[in-house]
Amino acid sequence: MPERMVGKQAPKFEMEAVLANKEFGIVSLEENMKNDKWTVLFFYPMDFTSVCPTEITALSSRYDEFEDLDAEVIGVSTDTIHTHLAWIKTNPKENGLGELNYPLAADTNHVVSREYGVLIEEEGIALRGLFIISPEGDLMYSVVNHNNIGRDVDETLRVLQALQTGGLCPANWKPGQATL
Repeated sequence: MPERMVGKQAPKFEMEAVLANKEFGIVSLEENMKNDKWTVLFFYPMDFTSVCPTEITALSSRYDEFEDLDAEVIGVSTDTIHTHLAWIKTNPKENGLGELNYPLAADTNHVVSREYGVLIEEEGIALRGLFIISPEGDLMYSVVNHNNIGRDVDETLRVLQALQTGGLCPANWKPGQATL
């Protein structure tokens, strides 16, 4: 049975990535922690697929809202940084991504996907996992779903804002409402 991760220190990571400026660089949880940032880490199965670009571009179009909440967004798949860059440079009308406002990281050795419990070992790809990590490195939220279903950006922002209240948020809580 998998070990519980929520409420514990998130597994530290450092990965090569294609940054928002289309240059190669490094992303790490420790860097986000050092900068007192929340981390929204999401895994997706593969570049050049059908569902992935819908959620990746949806998150990118709302990136300013994450930034306003002191959160860094990092997308991760087991593809290489070179494949990521080719996908970013491909026109969205041709199943590409176009401009992105956050980095796509490459977990080519599958270490990070495995540590976060989203690796489909026999296929070498990740499930759609989303993790919200506090600036202190605590894993505060985790959701993993089937690869056929994209995530909801509104819900991700709602959960991030709920976590940032530090209070108890009832069912259907929305930003601006009272906590318990």
